[in-house]
Amino acid sequence: MFSWLIRTVSACWRPLSRYVPMSKDEDDVSVGGEDDVLLWCRDLEKHSCGEFSFAVVQANSVLEDHSQVDTGREATFVAIYDGHGGPEASRFVRDHLFLHLIRLARENGTIDEEVLKNAFAATEVGFLSLVRRAFGITPLIATKGCCCLVGVIWKRTLYVANLGDSRAVLGHIGRSNKIFAEQLTKDHNASIEEVRKELMSLHPDDSRIVVNVNGAWRVKGIIQVSRSIGDAYLKKPEFAVGPAYPRFHLKEPLIRPVLRADPSVCSRNLQPGDRFLIFASDGLWELISNQKAVEIVHNNPREGIARRLVISALDEAARRRKLKYDDLKKYDKGARRAFHDDITVVVIFIDHEMLEGKQSVPELSVRGFIDTHGPSDFNILQEVAMKTNSLK
Repeated sequence: MFSWLIRTVSACWRPLSRYVPMSKDEDDVSVGGEDDVLLWCRDLEKHSCGEFSFAVVQANSVLEDHSQVDTGREATFVAIYDGHGGPEASRFVRDHLFLHLIRLARENGTIDEEVLKNAFAATEVGFLSLVRRAFGITPLIATKGCCCLVGVIWKRTLYVANLGDSRAVLGHIGRSNKIFAEQLTKDHNASIEEVRKELMSLHPDDSRIVVNVNGAWRVKGIIQVSRSIGDAYLKKPEFAVGPAYPRFHLKEPLIRPVLRADPSVCSRNLQPGDRFLIFASDGLWELISNQKAVEIVHNNPREGIARRLVISALDEAARRRKLKYDDLKKYDKGARRAFHDDITVVVIFIDHEMLEGKQSVPELSVRGFIDTHGPSDFNILQEVAMKTNSLK
């Protein structure tokens, strides 16, 4: 009777069948981590205006971080989807947000901040529609959510959109020829005083809109992030979770949404001093500062640099427990969560000479950790670029 619903819910869990396997150890370099069975990497690939490095390490029993890089002649797309409460939301976003972006870019004839915002909005509507269909059978679907970080480079312009506490950091060479870190995103996390003040101003009648639980500020005493895709139980009264699930049960019904799904969006023209971008889930930034991360990238070879960042974070996670990274490798997924979160890192190098000309770059889509790569849908953006150029 409910087979249609099971198929609908599971659809957001399956990788796309048009992708083919890729080797975890292909083109390995002596960065380390080769014997860590929970570490996946793609050490160096080309994109529209440079090269990129990609790495993921799993800590949870089921990986909640999902991610992708799509490259083509006219654009580069990078995204990190950091799920919470399970992988359902992050898998759904991985399989839908990019396709919404492509559709909207084609309809509007361009990529801009508004197109990014609308792609996020369409993805949120789609996931809440899935929740509505499944809620009667699996009410915990309403507690699944996802932080979402997206970057697009198109026509010498960088666009970044963010929900939650994943982060994009720019490595920039200043006049002194030193590398500086510039954080491009805002962290939507209740640990930040500005975020708490924003929540209290939006909910002046709710004395428990932010609660300190064991030293950590949480929205409604439950969740640290203030913006996400999903988390329907904190957005719509119809998805309230009953007392059978006390962790997610709200004693008072919602009057208005307490979490938002509108991303912070910024754009900038790429400058000669802009050398690289680091996109990473909060699992990295809990362990490494912005400045340390850009210095690691600046002072080491490109190949395997995302893996090097992940291993630096794992070294720090082990050090805080008076251990070494080799000790962490002995723990299986699930047990590793006591030491660190799932961590995803994508480093995008910007080669400015490639911005000036039309380089031959293969259209490629890589999805983190699931060992797949395949053709990208960026051929559609080629049509958009041609139409835009014809109007000049």
